[in-house]
Amino acid sequence: MNVVVVGSGIAGLTAALHAHEAGHTVTVVTKGTLGDGCTPLAQGGVAGSYGPGDGPVAHAADTITAGAGLADPDAVDALVSDGAARIAELVARGVSFDHAEDGSLARGREAAHTHARILHAGGDATGAAIAAALCAALRRTSVLVREHAMLVDLRPHAGRVRGVALLTAEGPVELDADAVILATGGAGQLYAHTTNPEGATGDGIAAALRAGAAVADLEFVQFHPTVLPGIPVFLLSEAVRGEGAVLRDRDGRRFVFDSHPDGELAPRDVVARAIARQAAVQGTPVHLDATELGADTLARRFPTIDRVTRTRGHDWSREPLPVTPAAHYLMGGVITDLHGRTTLPGLFVVGEAARTGVHGANRLASNSLLEGAVFGARAAAALSEPWPPPHRTAPSAPGANPHPHDVSAPAFDRAALQRLLWDEGGLRRTGPGLQRALGIVRAWTVGTPPAHDVRTHEDRNLLLLADATLRAALARTVSVGAHHRDDPAPVPPIPAHPPILETA
Repeated sequence: MNVVVVGSGIAGLTAALHAHEAGHTVTVVTKGTLGDGCTPLAQGGVAGSYGPGDGPVAHAADTITAGAGLADPDAVDALVSDGAARIAELVARGVSFDHAEDGSLARGREAAHTHARILHAGGDATGAAIAAALCAALRRTSVLVREHAMLVDLRPHAGRVRGVALLTAEGPVELDADAVILATGGAGQLYAHTTNPEGATGDGIAAALRAGAAVADLEFVQFHPTVLPGIPVFLLSEAVRGEGAVLRDRDGRRFVFDSHPDGELAPRDVVARAIARQAAVQGTPVHLDATELGADTLARRFPTIDRVTRTRGHDWSREPLPVTPAAHYLMGGVITDLHGRTTLPGLFVVGEAARTGVHGANRLASNSLLEGAVFGARAAAALSEPWPPPHRTAPSAPGANPHPHDVSAPAFDRAALQRLLWDEGGLRRTGPGLQRALGIVRAWTVGTPPAHDVRTHEDRNLLLLADATLRAALARTVSVGAHHRDDPAPVPPIPAHPPILETA
């Protein structure tokens, strides 16, 4: 079978390696260079290494709790059941996870986990270690890699996805395929503040939407609580709080306990909103205080953070760091079954671009790398299977489809779109604000992208996803997980998204 994998993070690389090892002919397409994207930026680790008293059942319970009850139990079970095999595979492919003094794997704990079950590599360079190992493994194979090739659209034929249209340095290119696996990541560039790289413009989700694939849960955008302001912003790993760092207001008080009994180890959406709320009240940033950990521990456990913060003029062993939330992870995306299959035959989606149901309304820390490995392998395993008919499908557009009043829209540019989504579709949302934003988004157009203009293609994708995200946020009229509504009067809840795609 001829397989095209679009994206080269952990999900795409895992899918490509497994597909190649199963005997398929594989081409990997990536917008940047091999291994680019969010995976090498991941400071946090991989959940799923269980010690005494822990196991898949407890991990599943924590995942469902963090997901505010909207996680799909079957998807969560697949995640935790396959996790040990995928972690062992990463080790076999050359990922050197950190070890404790007794020689065992060192397990860390992060927010909303009830046990220490998270593996790290290089202290706070887990994603970089994984990306390097998987890229090296791929280079040892006959898999063809096309770098600097942007996905423009899917190529359907006779009711099945049959290839991809790309934009390369040489111009437009089309690749035929018996199956396409999208692993293109999320859409953090919708927001003015994001931990995502510049290429995270939702290309795969947008292409799937245009081809008619069903999507869900686009309103569930996770904002990482602790980011060091600057250009670019720099993420301060959840693991820093897991090791004992605390959040303080301008008076030195640990204010997060006002919002949740777990304080700094509460679910990310709770911590992020608490930080934003406190910063607005006091008119200055809140601070992450890691001084009690000491210079030696900080340098050993978090070498990347230690280096970057010192380069930016902060000695975090002596002074707390100013922090702010930033858009970090999209829980929704293209609806898939437990093997990455979508509502379009021939199209698989894995990683952050997929809505597997694992994360529900709020992702549990360090489940994203595990999800990419688990479902990348599952998609590759299903390549040769007949495409089962879906029992139920959803419309290709999420949520409500209101008709906002005419608005006066400023001239379009990406920065204006990002400010709009940050203000009205970010951490805290209201119905009027979402309606206003949707009206402006629908007044904006980018025209037909020039043949060689990557940025205009990206802007087209961002506008499409902004429209879909705002509609999904309008449709979910109550607060749950990462979706928070500040409307003054409560309104009846709409039903939670069911597991929409069910295949045998």
